Amino acid sequence: GLVRDAKGQKMSKSKGNTVDPLGLVERYGADALRFTLAAMESQGRDIKLDEKRVEGYRNFATKLWNAARFCQANGIGASQAIEPPAATLPVNRWIVGETVKTVQALDLAMAELRFDESANSIYHFTWATFCDWYLELIKGQIDEETREVAAWVLDQILVMLHPFMPFITEELWHALSSPAHPRPYELILAKWPM
Repeated sequence: GLVRDAKGQKMSKSKGNTVDPLGLVERYGADALRFTLAAMESQGRDIKLDEKRVEGYRNFATKLWNAARFCQANGIGASQAIEPPAATLPVNRWIVGETVKTVQALDLAMAELRFDESANSIYHFTWATFCDWYLELIKGQIDEETREVAAWVLDQILVMLHPFMPFITEELWHALSSPAHPRPYELILAKWPM
């Protein structure tokens, strides 16, 4: 498909409706533009590129950044496990299950080259499930199990988001590292979730 303006018209210099991608990157960041194009890419359809959508995905990047800062402030850093940690608390078992479902949905969409479904799966999981529900549910009652589970889930989010938002995810990957739990590799080399 073609990338068109917000009204669906073909971009043209004579019409004055062209979108400068470098201007969008300067205002909202490369990750927000990349995620917008991936989320709107549907096979056989043109993309109506609206600056408001790019702004919305910049807000998503900010939400992810704030979630990582909340985790850091509560002693949640880099996960030391590739496999999900053992969870006994219902809230932790729930988020591990939701993470596994999201990975499965993402894998299926990627195998079918449905980048819009891939982007939307990880977007909804990160924003609604992890940030709006899980982090709110664990506030004030973060024990060692919850730290391990939250660290593992956040790492999975960063790995799943990396193809769409490589700059912020790599930055957060290293920001969550600590001298006690250093990252042995770059995010781009991390194992894809199973």
